[in-house]
Amino acid sequence: MPKATVFSRLRPLMNHRLHLRFEQLEQATARLLDMTQALGDKAHQAPVPGQWSAAQVVQHLLVAETGIGQYIDKKVQQAEGLGQTGLLTFLRSRALRLALRLPFLRFKAPKYLAALTPETAPPLAELRTEWERTRRQLERTLNEFPSKLLSSMIFKHPRSGMLNIYQTLDFMVDHVLHHQRQLERISSRIKN
Repeated sequence: MPKATVFSRLRPLMNHRLHLRFEQLEQATARLLDMTQALGDKAHQAPVPGQWSAAQVVQHLLVAETGIGQYIDKKVQQAEGLGQTGLLTFLRSRALRLALRLPFLRFKAPKYLAALTPETAPPLAELRTEWERTRRQLERTLNEFPSKLLSSMIFKHPRSGMLNIYQTLDFMVDHVLHHQRQLERISSRIKN
């Protein structure tokens, strides 16, 4: 029997490779939300002034996923002019994945994304509800994703450039995992 995920699931209709990545994203998100929930009232406490709280990390990921989903939906509507990914795209995608997995590397959020993330995060229950809504929209998009666009440039990452849908989902998973490590650091600082 498959492991339960953080959000209720629609019947999977997406292709197998997309489905596997989507499941990884669901599992990583569930772990991140559980880690944040475990902090209780301290989820909104910054470890030091000027750094994000755990709730702000969740909010950042929600804002990022919302934007990615909207971008993908827009590109699917403009399917005619999309270019195809190739070796250079593959190499940039791999470099991005490696960078996100290195524990000593930290990145500043892109300015436009940071501007969309308010300084004060709403309650965790509200963030979870909004993320569930956003995730269900992503699932619908992936269930309806045209097979002819699987290798198309569908999302523009601010550092690595255009990615296809598989590379985009890989980035999303790695992005959540990257921030899980940040939550571990936050947790160890505020518990002391």
